[in-house]
Amino acid sequence: MRLWQTPARMENLPRTALIAGASGFTGGYLLEALLEAPDFARVFAVTRRPLKREHSRLANRIVQFDKLESQLQGVQCDTAFCCIGSTRRAAGSDGAFRRIDFDYVLSFARAAKAAQAKRFVFLSSVRADAASTHYYLRLKGEAEAALGLLGFVSLDLLQPSLITGFRHEIRPRDLIGTILMPLANPFLTGTREPLRAIPARRLAAAMLGAARSGRRGVRRYTYRGLLELAALKPPPPPI
Repeated sequence: MRLWQTPARMENLPRTALIAGASGFTGGYLLEALLEAPDFARVFAVTRRPLKREHSRLANRIVQFDKLESQLQGVQCDTAFCCIGSTRRAAGSDGAFRRIDFDYVLSFARAAKAAQAKRFVFLSSVRADAASTHYYLRLKGEAEAALGLLGFVSLDLLQPSLITGFRHEIRPRDLIGTILMPLANPFLTGTREPLRAIPARRLAAAMLGAARSGRRGVRRYTYRGLLELAALKPPPPPI
């Protein structure tokens, strides 16, 4: 897959980003990347609790996710990034899990659409499939399908496998994966390549790269595509 970038003169720079999930693992790295990115002048971070972060470009909007759409009225952005996600164990039940990984995702997407976002970048999962018998993968697939109906000019669906790195809350499974999966990656080839683990920092770079790709329509990216996105640089400033 060859990525291309729109010439800077065709971009309305500097841009404004809207991000949900900035207090999470990958979302935290994405927030830092956006604040350092020369092609984004303003970043609206949507969280339930105040971020322990201050920056001249950052506006932290504290919301109740059940009222997200009404509480984001008046915000305008060019690109929206969605890192909303949980696990069945953390959510406590299938219903609570669905509320977070589907209902909140769609509410945020509708709010982004109302905020005039042309591009929506969604952190999904490898093998997401609305027909899957695996509840997590089915939920991600259903979310992808629902997002596709909202009519964004560009919809980027990033589908990583295991996301590695050291979290604030150390979980044995994540620690083992962070240590062992990079050793297993070279053996995952061919049709198994999408199952390769990817560091959270590089995944965040891929989300930012999606905003820089200039591609339109619905695009899905697994491991190789994510690395290509992560390597994209900001466009040169307009002359």
